[in-house]
Amino acid sequence: MNPTNVIEIGELRRSCASCSLQQLCLPASIEADELDRLDRAVRARRPLRRGEHLYHQGDVARSLFVSRDGAFKTVTVDPEGESQIIGLHLPGELIGLDGMGSGRHLCAAEALQTATVCELPMSQLETLLPQLPGLQRQLLRVMGRSRDQDQSHVELLGRRQADDRMLLFLHGLRERYLLLGHDADQITLPMSREDMASYLGVVLETVSRSLGRLQDEGLIDVRGRQLHILDARRLAQRVQGEPPRQVGS
Repeated sequence: MNPTNVIEIGELRRSCASCSLQQLCLPASIEADELDRLDRAVRARRPLRRGEHLYHQGDVARSLFVSRDGAFKTVTVDPEGESQIIGLHLPGELIGLDGMGSGRHLCAAEALQTATVCELPMSQLETLLPQLPGLQRQLLRVMGRSRDQDQSHVELLGRRQADDRMLLFLHGLRERYLLLGHDADQITLPMSREDMASYLGVVLETVSRSLGRLQDEGLIDVRGRQLHILDARRLAQRVQGEPPRQVGS
């Protein structure tokens, strides 16, 4: 492979293609001609407003998506009409993997704020994957990461104490922002308190109380949706099961 035909990660991050599918083509370098073919397959979608759906539960799965900016929640509705938020997708993360098994989406994807999205049609992906081994490997990594996030959510809901669920949620959010190369200690919470309650499986008042207790402990400072993680090391220790430090000790 000729080194002059390889686009380095820093250059990719500044290019349109890196933005449109950074979770697919990064962190591995990708050859210039491969990047060009990938970029030609990507479709830019019109901006979605807050509350608009990228797809609905039961829709035929025709594409994978990456939000260039703006977060999404994934929601399931049971036969009785009760909805449950089961996923959160940050800018740069892949959306739509739930439809790759059955061919239909198992949930709905809804914009949490104004978002611009890039779309990779499944038909194009099926053609590209055998021809671009690097893309194939990276997609498998992303799918594995998505499975890990699903497992983390199951673990989160298995925690009996609401504060433990909140701790695990905030710690996981910080880790994901780190992975995406963002400031992980100064976060604008992508979810409303109501959405956080649904995601955590608690009532709205419990979310506010849990955030307040964690703030009293000196772990976080939260004002509206602006979250400052004050002690990331102690946050991680709490997630691992260490008891809270007594105030004044």
